[in-house]
Amino acid sequence: MTPRERVLAAVSHTEPDRVPFDLGTTFVTGIHRIAYAGLREALGMGDLAEKPLLDPFQQLAMPHEEVLRELGVDTRSVYLKLPGRALENPSEDDDYLYSVDTWGLARRMPKDGGLYYDMCHHPLAGAETVNDVEAYDWPDPLATLDLDAIEKACREIRAAGDYPIIIGGYGSGMLEMVLWLQGYDRGYMNLLVNRPVTEAILDRVTQIKVAYAEAVLERVGAYVDIFYNGDDLGLQDAAMIRTEWFRELLAPHYRAYHETIRKGAPQAKIFFHTCGSVIELLPDLIEVGIDILNPVQVNAAGMGDTARLKREFGEELTFWGGIDTQQVLPGGSPQDVKDEVRRRIDDLAPGGGYVLNSVHNVQADVPPENVLAIVEGLDEYGWH
Repeated sequence: MTPRERVLAAVSHTEPDRVPFDLGTTFVTGIHRIAYAGLREALGMGDLAEKPLLDPFQQLAMPHEEVLRELGVDTRSVYLKLPGRALENPSEDDDYLYSVDTWGLARRMPKDGGLYYDMCHHPLAGAETVNDVEAYDWPDPLATLDLDAIEKACREIRAAGDYPIIIGGYGSGMLEMVLWLQGYDRGYMNLLVNRPVTEAILDRVTQIKVAYAEAVLERVGAYVDIFYNGDDLGLQDAAMIRTEWFRELLAPHYRAYHETIRKGAPQAKIFFHTCGSVIELLPDLIEVGIDILNPVQVNAAGMGDTARLKREFGEELTFWGGIDTQQVLPGGSPQDVKDEVRRRIDDLAPGGGYVLNSVHNVQADVPPENVLAIVEGLDEYGWH
């Protein structure tokens, strides 16, 4: 099978010849630049020309096509053919590097040993009324949209081989933006005490995301195999939002957004990223139209019994991820990693519906031999 045939079989719940593999192709299935540098050296590819980062905020590497082919990665995203997410409005002082994005969110990374940019300013922290929300200088998602570049990227992926094309939307998740723009303390408080402000922010974020998706899919919808979406909804021990709040606040906005995607790319599967313990929300996520759950954070409460997840939700969901990045990948031996790969394949791959990938991005402390052990485990246990 070609990589595209392999992935499309899996997400359509039929067994491909081999479990599909993703590494490095999205902002939530990527690899930190430090781990990637070690991986390149281990592969004997340390002399490849440096590339701009896929995402400077998370310090994710833009993987080389040579590396992806050597590892047998089956997935490709439009992002890999674009220049990389820009570090907007950069500045610095003696201790930090700073950036302010189009939403007005400020982030900073320590100069000494910094691994990521963390948020340090929330522009709607002082919003008290709906008028405050409406008066904010919201970003225009079409202002810098280069549809020619996106279509060119789709064509380049098709020309490079038969790979599935992954494309995504504008900004981060809807709940994430509610919390990020206000700050987590104010954002959570306003779920309770200022619901109109919460709803006004959600309405604006949804409008922006829908406008961007409509424009992009009008141009390249026919190319798209997987539409990348997400919204962090889980903590380590439980969901971060009550089920009734999900149904009241988020579900209508998710449905509107997913309907836009279905209209613009009816053949595409909707990939939904959410970290943490979300087992209680899975029936509702299925109801609003997601097809793929990523990253299957197996160390979060209720998520580690992947055989149960497959049994209860495997007819509706494809699971994309599942290889533990909290303990096994950074601290285990290569054999531990291979054992983890085997377990998740045994639990999640029968009948299709599984794409092998780490739980979220491969972090800076993961040694290259453990990344390579994923590939070895896949080759040993992933063929049907």
